[in-house]
Amino acid sequence: MKMTEALPTRKAVRLRGRSFLALVLSPELPFGEWLTQLDDLARRSTGFFLGRPIVLDVAGLPITREQLADLLAELTKRNVRVMGIEGALPSILAPGMPPEMKGGRNAADIEVPETPEGGAPAASQAKTTTDAPKTPDPVRATHVATTPSLLIEEPVRSGQSIIFPEGDVTVLGSVSSGAEVIAGGSIHVYGALRGRALAGSAGNANARIFCRKLEAELIAIDGLYKTAEDIDPKMRGQAVHVWLDDTVLRTVALAN
Repeated sequence: MKMTEALPTRKAVRLRGRSFLALVLSPELPFGEWLTQLDDLARRSTGFFLGRPIVLDVAGLPITREQLADLLAELTKRNVRVMGIEGALPSILAPGMPPEMKGGRNAADIEVPETPEGGAPAASQAKTTTDAPKTPDPVRATHVATTPSLLIEEPVRSGQSIIFPEGDVTVLGSVSSGAEVIAGGSIHVYGALRGRALAGSAGNANARIFCRKLEAELIAIDGLYKTAEDIDPKMRGQAVHVWLDDTVLRTVALAN
């Protein structure tokens, strides 16, 4: 009598679509000078690109496949992980390169504008230690349904990132050094701002930053940055209002 073996049941492979927020780097020719600016950014804010998804936008650049390959190699040396390439001609893409990206939503360009001292803006910091990093406690947040905004009811501690590209972010407490708040709209901090605040991250040049006490490592609106070294010393420790005036980041003290 023949016995028939039961075939194992195969589980279906589940595929899902999901969108994530990525930073976009837009290099400029000559690449040597642009990479020097990138190095300045890295020196002033260690680990900014560490663990962040990066898209490389080369649209409109008259470059060859070899130049693109060299640029990708230089970025890899700097621990900049490129997850995709946008705006590249098919002829300059080669096997082994990150895939071509299409259809991304508009977002603020991550640039390195010049500063009075010839430096470049910084935007984050990371700890380098052999010990396992302590995972910060989750932040309790409340969505405000009537408007595109996010209310953070607790202080934002070092190592935490609040990312809300849909609109404004309001922090009732302080933002610690090593923490960051990224908003598509404006940022309101009712305590001390000691970390990084990046407003207008979705290309909103009309976004503002308000804080009760300015001690920030970095402030930015629509991709234009000021680091701690670039902020007027008279504004340190003051309640301030920050806005973008064309290509200049303005900072003024608020009346008590």
